[in-house]
Amino acid sequence: MNWVERVAEMRRWTRGGERAPHKPLLLLYVLGRFQQHGNRPIPFSAAETELKKLLKEYGPPRETSPGYPFHHLTNDGLWLIDTRHGPGSPGPELGRLRDSQAAGRLHPDLARALSEEPSLLGRIARYLLDANFAPSLHADLCLLAGLDLETLETAGELKKAVRRDPGFRDRVLMAYEYCCAFCSYDGWLDGAVVGLDAAHVRWWAFDGPDDVANGLCLCAIHHKLFDKGVLGLTGEHTIAVSAKFVGRSQSSLDMVLSLAGRPARKPQPGLDTVEQEHISWHSRQVFRPPARG
Repeated sequence: MNWVERVAEMRRWTRGGERAPHKPLLLLYVLGRFQQHGNRPIPFSAAETELKKLLKEYGPPRETSPGYPFHHLTNDGLWLIDTRHGPGSPGPELGRLRDSQAAGRLHPDLARALSEEPSLLGRIARYLLDANFAPSLHADLCLLAGLDLETLETAGELKKAVRRDPGFRDRVLMAYEYCCAFCSYDGWLDGAVVGLDAAHVRWWAFDGPDDVANGLCLCAIHHKLFDKGVLGLTGEHTIAVSAKFVGRSQSSLDMVLSLAGRPARKPQPGLDTVEQEHISWHSRQVFRPPARG
């Protein structure tokens, strides 16, 4: 059985390009636990807090209960739940999961495959990351999920399933004249640009094209904040700052809070600005509303 394909086929709620990474987040957390403890049952009481953190930081802007993926993953042949009453999930309601002492574990066939083929864990993790999250978030997400990404990468087990356009970065940085569109940072070291990234506005994992019209040249910190939903872009191409962001230092004021309402840098004349449909997707699926005035 090809378990990567099986994971890719798991059912997810979809509507109009909205992100629904609830099951992938649970699976990444479970793979981290498997790495550390094998296929021991994971009590919902132990997983609830960690899942809440993962959903809050890496899920869509709307709130979601951790009971949703814990229960619904049982429909995909990857995950089993037992309660004090016997096999089977009591449903997604938090009270029922707690009261029944629900505990989940990987399907024995998947657990056996992971034990017999250590590289499989890395391939599944890489698929889940590439298919659901912006690359700038992968390392921090794995850290929060308890998944040892560095060891897997060192062992050569996490490889890109699909090659992205290697020219995207060069085209975007050139379009913005090697300057951050939000803060104008433009560092170079020994003739090479340093600390600047080509950020996808609509994530590549969600059909975001490798085009200048879907790209922004951002410094490393503003790229991370853009992918986490702290920063956004309005239809008028001004910078939005989430009111949920809190920063009290002068650095936070200078680097983040002062950006609110400031026009984003535009690409060179004759080159495409970011398309409205990609801005709208980021505003709905990534940015954390409301925006500061």
